[in-house]
Amino acid sequence: MNDTQTAIFDVDLEQFDHKVLAASHERPVLVDLWAEWCPPCISIAPLLKQVIDDYAGRILLAKVEVDEGENMKLAGRYQVRGFPTIILFRNGEEQARFSGARTVGYICDFIEQHAGF
Repeated sequence: MNDTQTAIFDVDLEQFDHKVLAASHERPVLVDLWAEWCPPCISIAPLLKQVIDDYAGRILLAKVEVDEGENMKLAGRYQVRGFPTIILFRNGEEQARFSGARTVGYICDFIEQHAGF
């Protein structure tokens, strides 16, 4: 997968099990649970994109806008306490998470520690 457009995608409650949990059996999937009204969510978005670009298809990024439709139910399912919350899934299971805006270095270290590379 060379195209970042396909490595970064929006997902909703209805698609989550297929596009995130099932896909995480093939490669790790970072899930960004975010909201438009959340300044840290807006500030971390370009950093996540940069990291996904650097991994060149080895990891996917699923973006869940929690204020759209039924998506807040995903925040409830995973007991999200604040936004943004970034959760890494592998083999259909949550591996680790962090909340709040972080640096590119932190995000890369997080992925290296938990993605199984």
